[in-house]
Amino acid sequence: MRFPFPALATLAGRLPLGGGREVALACLLVARLAASVSGREASALPDRLTRATAAKVWLASMALPTATRAPIARCIEATTGTGLQVAGALRSLVAAAGSHLDSASVQELERLARQLAGA
Repeated sequence: MRFPFPALATLAGRLPLGGGREVALACLLVARLAASVSGREASALPDRLTRATAAKVWLASMALPTATRAPIARCIEATTGTGLQVAGALRSLVAAAGSHLDSASVQELERLARQLAGA
């Protein structure tokens, strides 16, 4: 099985420490959580609730730009809901964090949002 978010992982690995890297890492985390909402990688709701709770704790320790913190938190929370809810939250995240992401990373998030909206 191919890793579904290579651009996000590559971006997070090559950015210097600081805001941009932390945004990329947070987007990677959100993408992994969102991928578990439906499709081949779907997880049961209790598992998604546990993961979202742990992700919120992790998010509190991140030094994120103010404009990205709330959209990331909304995405994490949305992963306990439907694919359509997650898709909307992902689109808001792309709008808020797009300046910190490269085009390939944005495309991965947008593709995931389309998949979740269609599920």
